[in-house]
Amino acid sequence: MNHQNSTLKKAMVEAMRKSLGIVSTACREVGIDRGTHYNWMRDDEDYKQAIEHISEEVLDFAESKLHTLIDGGDVASTIFYLKTKGKKRGFVERTELTGNEGQPIIHIASNL
Repeated sequence: MNHQNSTLKKAMVEAMRKSLGIVSTACREVGIDRGTHYNWMRDDEDYKQAIEHISEEVLDFAESKLHTLIDGGDVASTIFYLKTKGKKRGFVERTELTGNEGQPIIHIASNL
């Protein structure tokens, strides 16, 4: 890998961190095409891992914001959290499956 690519990749990783993982924003800041970023993701395992690590950091950041809202008594955030993380404890909305126009689903087993 040439020195210029190495410098651009480091700049891109930092730009991705700064943009919270928004590829187009980071590419604009660094001055590269989105395709270049995706080529690096495909061809450079170290670069790919660095970018994937940023994605996890952004997810942690968003989750911490959600917890802040829950701590503040935001009901919608609490419900969202329970629906996504509390499924094992029964915090799910009931989903009913039916056939065409509300008819029962018919399963025909065959031993052909």
